[in-house]
Amino acid sequence: MADGMVDALSEKRALGRQRAYEVPIEELNPARASAFRDDAHWAYFERLRAEDPVHYTPDSNYGPFWSITKFNDIVAVDSNHEVFSSASGIALVPKLSALPPEAQLRLARQGAPSFIGMDSPEHDVQRKTVSPAVAPARLHEMGPQIRERAGLILDSLPVGEPFDWVDLVSKELTTMTLATLFDFPFEERRKLTFWSDVMTTAPGHGPVATYQEQRDALVDCRDYFIRLWNERVNAPPRGDLISLLAHGEATRGCTMDEFFSNVTLLIIGGNDTTRNTISGSILALNRNPDQYDKLRADPALIPSMVSETIRWQTPLAHMSRVALRDFEFQGKQIKAGDKVVMWYVSGNRDEEVIENPNAYIIDRPRARHHVSFGFGIHRCVGNRLAELQLTIIWEEILKRFPEVRVLEEPRRSYSIFVKGYETMKVLIPSRR
Repeated sequence: MADGMVDALSEKRALGRQRAYEVPIEELNPARASAFRDDAHWAYFERLRAEDPVHYTPDSNYGPFWSITKFNDIVAVDSNHEVFSSASGIALVPKLSALPPEAQLRLARQGAPSFIGMDSPEHDVQRKTVSPAVAPARLHEMGPQIRERAGLILDSLPVGEPFDWVDLVSKELTTMTLATLFDFPFEERRKLTFWSDVMTTAPGHGPVATYQEQRDALVDCRDYFIRLWNERVNAPPRGDLISLLAHGEATRGCTMDEFFSNVTLLIIGGNDTTRNTISGSILALNRNPDQYDKLRADPALIPSMVSETIRWQTPLAHMSRVALRDFEFQGKQIKAGDKVVMWYVSGNRDEEVIENPNAYIIDRPRARHHVSFGFGIHRCVGNRLAELQLTIIWEEILKRFPEVRVLEEPRRSYSIFVKGYETMKVLIPSRR
C-alpha cells in the first residue's frame, strides 16, 4: 500500500482518537457517520470497551440509546429474545427532529416490519418461508453459476490501467446473485444495487441528493416488486424469493407493506454485506502484504481468509433491540422501552475474546468466531451464501492475477449501519 495512503489513514485515525478521548465518557456518542466514513470510529469503541462497555448516550441524532460493545455482552443481548425485542426496529434511525419535513412524513408513514423486525413466533414462520432459497442444496446448485459469473467478471477487467473494484467486481457479482435469488430481470439487475444504496445511505451522501428523490426511488422499487409479486402469485410456485413469499403459508396473505418490508430486508442483506466484504478483502490484503503473500502461497487458506475478512470488515456495524421490561445488565439499569445497540464492529475487536483483534491474520485459529452474522433467531439467514461468493471469487482471482493493487484510500460509506465502500481504485499489473 502506498505511503501516502498510510499517512492519510493514520491522520484520520489520530483525529478520531483525539475526539473520542477529549469528551467526558458520559457524553461520548459513537453513532457518528462521519467517523465511519473517515475510518476514525475505532477509538470510540476502544474507549467504551475499556471504560464503559454498557454505555448510555442520552441524546444524539438517533435519540437516546445504550451501546453494547464487548463480544460476550453482544452475544448475551442478541440471544435474549424475551427481554430484547426486534419488533420496534433493528437499526438506529434518525429522530424526526433531526430530519427535514418531507423525511419526517415518510418515516412517520413507514410500513410494516420485515421478518427481521419481528419476534417469535411470527419471525420464525416467515424466516422459514424464505430459507429454502439459501438452503445447502440450493447453494450447491448455485455454486457453478456463481463461479462462471465470477470468471466472466474477472476476465473482463482491464489489465495495466486503474478501475473501480467496487463497481466492476463487488457490486456486479453480488447483484448477479441477488437477481438470481429474486428471479429478477437480469438486464435490469443494477436497479437492485441502486435501490439498496438508496435505502442505506442518507440523501446527499449516496445515489440521491434529496429526501424527495429517495422517496421517489423507493416508490419505484415498491411498484416494481408488487408487479413481480402479482406475476408470481398467479403462476405455479418456484424457488425464487418472491415466489416463496407469494405462495408461502405464512406470507401469501400478507399486505403489500409487509411484502415490501421483506423485500427491502432481502435486498440490503443480499447486497451490501457480501459486496463490502469482497471490497474489504482487497483492502485488507493490500494493508497486510505478508498475509497476501501467505494466501498466494497457499490458496487452501481461502476459507479461513474469508472468515477473517468478515470479522475484520464487519459489513453491518450494528443491530439494535428495544427492552421489553426493566432489566439489569452488567450493573446498568436498562428501562423498558430503551433502545439497545449491539455494536458488532466493536465486538469483533474485543481484546478479551479475540487475540490481537486489530490484526488481520488469514490463518487465525477459530476464524469463524465473530459476531458479524449475529446470534440467536436473527442470525443472518444468508451467511453461507455470503461465504460461498467470497470463497469462489478469491479462488478465481488467484487463478488469474498475481496481484490486485489498491491505488488510493477508498471512499467509504457515510453510514453508521452499513460499513462499506463507495469506490476503491485498483490496478491489476498483469495476468498469470
